[in-house]
Amino acid sequence: MKAGKREAEAYFARPDPGRAGVLLYGPDGMRVALRRQQVIAALIGPDGEEEMRLTRLSAAELRSEPALLLEAMQAIGFFPGLRVIHVEGAGEGTAAALEAALGEWREGDALLVVSAGALKAGSKLRKLFEGHRNALAIGLYDDPPSRAELERAIAAAGLTSLAPDAFEALAGLAAMLGPGDFAQTLEKIALYKLGDDAPLTPEEIALSAPLGSDVAMDDLLNAVAGGDSGRIGPLLARMEAQGTNATTLCIGAARHFRQLYTLASAPGGIGTALQRMRSPVFGARRENFERQLRLWSAERLEVALCELTDTDLALRSAGQTAPAMAVVSRTLIRLATMARARR
Repeated sequence: MKAGKREAEAYFARPDPGRAGVLLYGPDGMRVALRRQQVIAALIGPDGEEEMRLTRLSAAELRSEPALLLEAMQAIGFFPGLRVIHVEGAGEGTAAALEAALGEWREGDALLVVSAGALKAGSKLRKLFEGHRNALAIGLYDDPPSRAELERAIAAAGLTSLAPDAFEALAGLAAMLGPGDFAQTLEKIALYKLGDDAPLTPEEIALSAPLGSDVAMDDLLNAVAGGDSGRIGPLLARMEAQGTNATTLCIGAARHFRQLYTLASAPGGIGTALQRMRSPVFGARRENFERQLRLWSAERLEVALCELTDTDLALRSAGQTAPAMAVVSRTLIRLATMARARR
């Protein structure tokens, strides 16, 4: 069965021990690993690994000896309780062994938790799990976490008391950071608040927030689309020092302006469009979008996207002689000036 967003959230909240297996796949290895850990921990509990109720098999082992999977699945454990087999790095070469195991699976056998990288729609592995009546295929992408996911993560970190606007600050942070970085940041905030019963404030969140390139990128794009050209130079210098290249900046800016264009040209107004996005935008990120869209019409955003496309082509051109960062800087300052002229 192919899981949609709602089905996936329900499964992660309470993994079904009656399913033969689940396939977790996506381009972000950290996102897949965190979900895999969550599912296995929920199925076998905190003592499952010590009680030898978790078996790990690599894709290479399955390719060289496919029978290992069936043997492990049907083996009788030393300790009572649910057993799980984790197959890591699965791909097309493991599809046959997994198909045989799913075909033989019976109640009482070990459950299969299979993790993989990005898989195309025509992948044998995806088709196997999507077409099986008692297995689940869940694709994990770079969408910001939903409100329910955020609430669970915050509660799991032990942050039970939040001041007004603190949830929105955490939501904005989750939208900017990858899942691993956000989990580490939540842990840092929880340690900061250990023994402190006062509600968590946005200022305390800001103290613990990382100053990495993802946050700097978000700051830069908000400065450009918001017409704050004075901040562009220092932010670019900071990102260049962190190793961010000019092409990455251009791609990030184009993505941001495409989002603005989609919202500006959507029927029903900005508020409706924000709610209908694949991952609804809220908190500080929503406020930034609304503020920027007051400066940009759909027509002017088309011009901005053309500028960014031309810049991207120039960066990739073999005849480009000007420093790449200077080319991007000039374009971003020009776009910020366009936003200011709108006021």
